[in-house]
Amino acid sequence: MTSVMTMAKVSVMVVNAFTYNGEGGNPAGVVLNADQYSQAEKQEIARLAGFPETAFVSQSDVADRKLEFFTPNKQIAHCGHATIATFSYLNQIGELVSKNSSKETIDGIRDIMLTDGKAFMEQKPQFFKTISNREISAVMTSLSLSTDDIMDGYQPMITNTGVSFIIIPLSSREALKNIKTDLETINRISEQHDLIGFYAFSMDAVDMGHDVTTRMFAPRYAIPEESATGMAAGNLGYYLYEQMNMKMPEIVIEQGYFMDSPSKSEIIVQLNTKDGELTNIMAGGSAQVGEGTTVILNR
Repeated sequence: MTSVMTMAKVSVMVVNAFTYNGEGGNPAGVVLNADQYSQAEKQEIARLAGFPETAFVSQSDVADRKLEFFTPNKQIAHCGHATIATFSYLNQIGELVSKNSSKETIDGIRDIMLTDGKAFMEQKPQFFKTISNREISAVMTSLSLSTDDIMDGYQPMITNTGVSFIIIPLSSREALKNIKTDLETINRISEQHDLIGFYAFSMDAVDMGHDVTTRMFAPRYAIPEESATGMAAGNLGYYLYEQMNMKMPEIVIEQGYFMDSPSKSEIIVQLNTKDGELTNIMAGGSAQVGEGTTVILNR
């Protein structure tokens, strides 16, 4: 018997996370009641929606919600901006009203905090990993920079607060602005070290009130450049605290300023300690709910 293909309309809410003064940010797709979709269908919905990440929200027995994240080409364990988008949206529509919430992911349970119109997600400091001088040179070349553009006294390093990035300290905002990417090489290095991507930063922020300005590149996940990245921001907070001895309770990060189509974003990273030891990281910010879209799924 020949099977009959059916088509399903899937509603995808669009939420801009990490907005700055009510504008900019990074769009995420949010799909509610996602228990009904298979993993393959979630991947196809994310591909059709075309956002850097789409969050699929299901019921959970161990947390307030189960979240699964898909880029247009693969699943990802954690996603900062899609988490902030989802919990801000659920809060704004009245589904979650408590200050303290939680998410279940494929990598465990993480705390969520909803306060003053902002959402924050927990990250846990895991590890640092050095890379060789030859690899550092390849990293810098892939950004059309040289090792002379690295901040004096520091080196690019792999960090992990749930997922891994190479954190790249640059000597100036101009170097950050001048980056031109070799995405093939960035992808190769990311595959080799199981990275989400590269997160480059300068301490010379553009706007007053921001501590750091950044750029993020993740071609391995079909993201040439992203305007706001919560997981990378948490990793950067970890790097600043442990490697650069910036013992601050809060760091405010800007991102998206130097993209071809700029989208200014603001990410607040809270660094929580006990007896001088970093215990957890809460990265968050504001989100703006936009208009939904609909994709057609063949089933």
